[in-house]
Amino acid sequence: MNYFKRATTLSVALALLAALAVSLQASAQTREIEGNGQLLDRVAAVVNDGVVLESEVDDQLSAVKDRLRSQAQQMPPDSVLRQQIVEHLIVQEVEMQHADHAGLKISDETLNNAMTEVAQRNGISLQQLPQALQTQGIDYATYRDSMRRELTLRLLQQRDVVQRITVTPREIQTYLDRQARHPSANAEYNVSHILIAVPQEASTAQLEAAQKKADDLYARAKNGEDFARLAIANSNAQTALDGGELGWRKGTELPTVLADTVLGLKPGEVSAPIRAPTGFHIVRLNEMRTTQKNDVVEQVHVRHILMRTNELQDDATVKQKLENIRKRILAGEDFAGLAQTSSQDVGSAADGGDLGWTTTDQFVPDFAKVVNDAKVNEISEPFHTQYGWHIVQVLGRRKYDDTKELQSKEAADQIRASRVDEETELWLRRLRDEAYVDLKS
Repeated sequence: MNYFKRATTLSVALALLAALAVSLQASAQTREIEGNGQLLDRVAAVVNDGVVLESEVDDQLSAVKDRLRSQAQQMPPDSVLRQQIVEHLIVQEVEMQHADHAGLKISDETLNNAMTEVAQRNGISLQQLPQALQTQGIDYATYRDSMRRELTLRLLQQRDVVQRITVTPREIQTYLDRQARHPSANAEYNVSHILIAVPQEASTAQLEAAQKKADDLYARAKNGEDFARLAIANSNAQTALDGGELGWRKGTELPTVLADTVLGLKPGEVSAPIRAPTGFHIVRLNEMRTTQKNDVVEQVHVRHILMRTNELQDDATVKQKLENIRKRILAGEDFAGLAQTSSQDVGSAADGGDLGWTTTDQFVPDFAKVVNDAKVNEISEPFHTQYGWHIVQVLGRRKYDDTKELQSKEAADQIRASRVDEETELWLRRLRDEAYVDLKS
């Protein structure tokens, strides 16, 4: 049994409510009258055994245009925006079909946690969220469906991309050695990019055409054209409708193929086209900032004895047994020996109940409170948590510099993060290339 708490907070990267309307809002608005008098939605594209509806395209077009206006962005022509949106929705439809085939489902509990987080980020309760969305012109039920879809796509990408990226100990050590010499160790970069994609087995003509387009866009960006507008109108990346924004990244979290180029740019500068497996990238460094982290933590060394209730022993009986064990320890019997023979925590009983050195935030709250309040070597009174009844002894406290452990963990996380964007683009390109798509408009 593990007494360390599980992570329950679902982190959802969402903007303020005013920007949330960009999410899919398939409103079932009618666009065409058939001969039989029924009002039907028109199909914009057939995607395998599914469709993208004109209403979805129109809703996205309206939402994107509203967002661009609010950001004072120059508006690309509707035809260009529509083409980008149709392609974006095609890829999303392909992803959702893969999620359906894989049986991936978002529970109501997970969805409600995400909705609660959105509300909290905007300083309101979950109960107030429907009204807040209504003032933005967003239907609450439609928004829940959009959120569920977004979470499903995140889960799919986590399963099919992120979890398949492996990081070896040698890669971690190489990373740490490079980081020690690299000026980007304590720096973060706000980056935007444009991708001109090429097929996996592109012909010479296709490569030359993509290179020419990338060179042209680079020249236009370097001469002062708005980078976000160029990205919206031309990029094949999933960030196109966001103006190509990748957001803030640590230098070590930058996509591997872009990292060296970004580190060589000054804020406001644009890179020449970079050849990569997915195509040609053009990068703009928007801003740069430095960060520092304190890696000294408070740790506690704890051991405990656990007993649980069952059909024959109720709470009062189990509590009394632990009180008797506590008296025996206070009278001189060995804590570790009693833990080995009495504790029902199979994970720590063999070690005399020892949970080792750790930080108290790794324990469930009821357990952590007793540990935080206890004096060193004191044997606690029996107390209850979700796992059963415990007595606990704090063997020591210390300030611990866990820099090396933290650096190794962060190195693995950042190596993985640096590969996610490129691997995701390759994965999406494969899904798109393998899909049957019939454009109807």
